Amino acid sequence: MIRFIIHPLARIAVLSALFFCMAFAVTEGSYIKQRISNIVFETYIRLNPRPALDVVRFVDIDDYSLSQVGQWPWPRRVLAEIMDNIAASGAKVIIFDGVLAEPDRTSPENIIPLLAQDSPARAALAEQPSHDAVLGEAIGRAGNFVAGFSYGSNSAPPMIKQGILIKKEVKDFFLKQQKAGDVYFQTTAQFLPQLQKKSAGNGSFMASAEADSVIRRTGMIFHDGREIYPSLVLEGVRIFEGGGKSFIKISENVNYNNLKIDEPFFAEIGQYRVPIDYQGKLWVYYRAFERDREVIPIYRFLEDSIKKQGLPDLTGKAIFVASSAEGLMDLRATPMGMQPGVHIHMNAFEQILQNNFLTRPYAANVLELGFAVLVCFALIMLSFFMGPFWLALVTAISTTGMFWGSWYLFVSQGGLLDPVTPSILMVLMFLFTTLLSFLKAEHERRQIRSAFGFYISPDLMKELTRYPDKLKLGGETRELSVMFTDIRGFTSICEGLSPEEIIQMMNDFLTPVSDLVMQHRGTIDKYMGDAMMAFWNAPLDDADHARHACASALAMRSALIPVNETLRARAEGQGRAPVNLQAGIGINTGFCSVGNMGSRQRFAYSALGDAVNLAARLESQTKVYGVDILMGEETALSVPEFAMLEMDMLKVKGKDKPVRVFALLGGADVAQSQAYSVLKEQHTAMIEAYRNGSFSKALALLKICQSQSLFDLDIVYALYMERCVRLLDCPPEGAWDGVFVAQTK
Repeated sequence: MIRFIIHPLARIAVLSALFFCMAFAVTEGSYIKQRISNIVFETYIRLNPRPALDVVRFVDIDDYSLSQVGQWPWPRRVLAEIMDNIAASGAKVIIFDGVLAEPDRTSPENIIPLLAQDSPARAALAEQPSHDAVLGEAIGRAGNFVAGFSYGSNSAPPMIKQGILIKKEVKDFFLKQQKAGDVYFQTTAQFLPQLQKKSAGNGSFMASAEADSVIRRTGMIFHDGREIYPSLVLEGVRIFEGGGKSFIKISENVNYNNLKIDEPFFAEIGQYRVPIDYQGKLWVYYRAFERDREVIPIYRFLEDSIKKQGLPDLTGKAIFVASSAEGLMDLRATPMGMQPGVHIHMNAFEQILQNNFLTRPYAANVLELGFAVLVCFALIMLSFFMGPFWLALVTAISTTGMFWGSWYLFVSQGGLLDPVTPSILMVLMFLFTTLLSFLKAEHERRQIRSAFGFYISPDLMKELTRYPDKLKLGGETRELSVMFTDIRGFTSICEGLSPEEIIQMMNDFLTPVSDLVMQHRGTIDKYMGDAMMAFWNAPLDDADHARHACASALAMRSALIPVNETLRARAEGQGRAPVNLQAGIGINTGFCSVGNMGSRQRFAYSALGDAVNLAARLESQTKVYGVDILMGEETALSVPEFAMLEMDMLKVKGKDKPVRVFALLGGADVAQSQAYSVLKEQHTAMIEAYRNGSFSKALALLKICQSQSLFDLDIVYALYMERCVRLLDCPPEGAWDGVFVAQTK
């Protein structure tokens, strides 16, 4: 398989197939591509928001205003007072981002039926004008009020204040092809007819979010399948531009082509030209609004407030009336975060006056993927001649250029090009080409390793392959965890077995234990008949070398079970008594000399030192204490989470200084068991009593420990009982330190 993949033609085919699969996953309209592009564009807007024009103001029906007047909706007389005062402040256009669709419930004609027939108030109220009529008169006096409509249940078409100029073919395009879009409506919520009649403009403030609930575009034109209606923003611009004398004209962009940073249609209102896409929408170029300067609480336009603070100066400003009050606020997700819905219309209105637009070219996806195709193809071809460093440099230059070009187009022309998607494709292609180059190099290295892999450690082989200069005499001093294993009673086991059977038995034993050493990141030093030496933390660094050595030893204990079952089945098949293998394992941690040792003609990677010698002595002492795994104190201190019991203070052959030795009983699961905790407490107390010379107390504790019958510790407890009885009969002379001198290696 590797030979096929690294073949030049197969390599080109595999990489090309991978690229087209990735490109297909991020084609225009796919969720992945859309999500990436949206994140990019939102980031651009936040990094470089549209500058303020200082022409719009938000008259806010806020919580404080509600506390002053009462719950919404307010009586139309109050709204009429507010409209008069906003108009008197010099506002150039008043845009109402909301709907007054129901008659005023406080109007006289609605109160009279609730009064008794003989009530004198009926006649007085009958002389009062309708509150809706009062508001209508105020709207008419302002002469610049723009009403709005949105989705709702009213089947009557909204009132068109001034028809849109649009060619039949363009109108048919939007009417026939956009019925499924979110600029299409069937029923609406709209102002009362008498209020619409008095308004200077009437437009839709419908705003539909995209799949991820974020509003990035807003409709400029809407339709019900019969007529085209302007948006609230376009109507506001129409009134603002020339007092409502201009027309809104929707035209096809005759200079448009798919590669230009432009839109296929545009709306003209006097001197303003608004690009709109195939769905009749405009990309909103957001900015944040300053609350202290650009937001005015609506109570400021009530007479009581005007007497105290004066009337705000709104000369030449476009006023948007909406609400940020809790329960009334139309909160929407935008690239700038959660904002009142009116901010969408304010941003769109202001960017039209600025002629500052965002555009995503129709062929943007083709341009983005096309650039990625060129770079990825270049990477594929260059991978035959260049190393990973140069390929990485080509990739870095290409991605940097893509990001710079995208940012430049955004800042200079408002173009929305996604640099992330093609960059991801290029980086992935770099990784794939590097991977195949690595596989090719590894295949060549493997051919070399195969000649030597049976003679030296695989880890050492990898190290030598990477650093050939290590193939020389010499070494270093470093902390290792060293393990010795040996089959107990090997000589007696071999009696009656043929040489072939002995070799087979040794292979059955050494194969799984060797695998376990390497699985736990160990290095096998050598085999010595039925014994094996291994160590951890060389030649490769291993910060957890003691833990890995202990985990390997515990796994060896379990691995002997299937080995003995295999030997038993084989023996029964041959009609002889089965052999049961038992291994002794010694582990010790300490500083050793490790490296290539031997002669200049022949050397091997090995370790020497007192820590190595002690590990060998501990393995031989497993028979004395009747346990299968003994470890030195340094190892025990490195693995406090394992289950262990101290066996003795032991002075081994060849060493004058005694060492504490521990039996390894199990992993963390055993250490957390209740039975182990109880035994450890009693066992530790017994060892302390023995070392303190309290042999009677030690004997009593020994019986308690022995009664628990855990972990097959009968031999070591029998050993301590024999010692305690002897020492009670013949107390030690001089100072007693509890050290046991090993009589054998």
